[in-house]
Amino acid sequence: MTAPQGSRTYDAVIVGGGHNGLVAAAYLARAGRSVLVLERLDHTGGAAVSTRPFTGVDARLSRYSYLVSLLPAKIVQDLDLDFRLSTRTISSYTPTERGGRPTGLLVGGGEQRTREAFARLTGSDDEYRAWQRFYDMTGRVARRVFPTLTEPLPTRDELRRAVDDEEAWRVLFEEPIGVAVEERFADDLVRGVVLTDALIGTFADAHDPTLRQNRCFLYHVIGGGTGAWDVPVGGMGALTDALTGAARAAGAVIATGHEAVRIDTDGRTAEVTHRTADGEGVATARHVLVNASPRELAALTGDTPPPPAEGAQLKVNMLLERLPELRDSSVDPREAFAGTFHIAEGYGQLAAAYERAAAGELPAAPPSEIYCHSLTDPTILGPDLAARGYQTLTLFGLHTPARLFERDNDAVREELLASTLAQLDAHLAEPLADCLATDADGRPCLEARSPLDLDRDLGLPGGNIFHRDLSWPHTQDGTGRWGVETRHTNVLLCGAGAVRGGGVSGVPGHNAAMAVLEAGEG
Repeated sequence: MTAPQGSRTYDAVIVGGGHNGLVAAAYLARAGRSVLVLERLDHTGGAAVSTRPFTGVDARLSRYSYLVSLLPAKIVQDLDLDFRLSTRTISSYTPTERGGRPTGLLVGGGEQRTREAFARLTGSDDEYRAWQRFYDMTGRVARRVFPTLTEPLPTRDELRRAVDDEEAWRVLFEEPIGVAVEERFADDLVRGVVLTDALIGTFADAHDPTLRQNRCFLYHVIGGGTGAWDVPVGGMGALTDALTGAARAAGAVIATGHEAVRIDTDGRTAEVTHRTADGEGVATARHVLVNASPRELAALTGDTPPPPAEGAQLKVNMLLERLPELRDSSVDPREAFAGTFHIAEGYGQLAAAYERAAAGELPAAPPSEIYCHSLTDPTILGPDLAARGYQTLTLFGLHTPARLFERDNDAVREELLASTLAQLDAHLAEPLADCLATDADGRPCLEARSPLDLDRDLGLPGGNIFHRDLSWPHTQDGTGRWGVETRHTNVLLCGAGAVRGGGVSGVPGHNAAMAVLEAGEG
């Protein structure tokens, strides 16, 4: 859609049509505000999109973001979104070898089954009881913290009082998460499974004194008040399609192919200069909401850029003709891959991978986790593929910071992909390559993206999926009432880099919209 011409002033111009920008647009338009969304690409959705990445293959994959936990039901209900999530029946499976034989840990399928899986792996009920106690604690924190994400920012003391559990506060907010993991669990594999939630997209050691790993862990265990990670039915694009529809239905104008290049503001009125294939234009607004990274915000306003951000993940999408059989024949692949399939993520392996990457080398045994969207939601496959038993696989690799790819992105990506898949193959009864589907040109249905690729394609700074280190969900120096404020009174940050940003949540979009509505004048 073409942006309106002339000198009309909007109540709000939103820079970027990712899911957070669309949430803000829908809230503001439903409140009667005039809204213009400027999106650089020819489609909305940002990283929360579904695409058919393989030529001539009818499989619609969640190409970048792929699971949902942090999206409040309140946003879905407030905006009347036609969107639903499906629960994974299996939480995780982690293969390993003990005593020279293949085995593993299957979490899910009911309490009794999980208890038996722990006992089989570790020889007693001790680890399972520790697991229950630990996640009972995080569950209590989740129920108390998650509802605050769509409220004005609490102070640290207010959040501590809301948590109302001094042990949990110490474990999650004050000391490195590695301390709790080592104190509570004895088995290396169990320790690793717990730690992984602290390392998704976050390059850190379990004992990092900055506690960036704790902040990552916190956001991975509080979603929905339960910590569950669910599958978006129809793929991630179903959410952003629903949000686009809700925003337009409420009256928002969404202009794709319009790249914002500058924001000028005096604190009361702002002008957003944008570029299209036909030239430049200017949109005037009382408020500007930037659904982009802090790096991009600084570039638009001419402010000092923030410290460089760095992503640390390998993202791989695959389509298989069939799921591979496992060396651990006691587990059905349809269960093992339905949850999170952990590879090379023992506690010691994670530490070794971090140390090697921090020294500037690729991990010898790259850790990763995998899941199969189509087992929970077969609607993403065309009828013919579904009938023939095809399945998708999504792999997310850890501890591969952007700096490792700078010497030769393509070569390093291919080297890392090969070694990552070799770690998976070590637990399979047949090579993954034998199971890969091929596209219309006969090429394997497999695509890999490094942090540098994500920076180039999506504008994620350094490939960081959170735009910068995640923040604590309470006030800090310089944060405003909603955690979206900038030094410019009428320019707000509604992307993942806002306080309480990160993940597919819509929370920064909601909070920026609330800040505008509270301002009163539009």
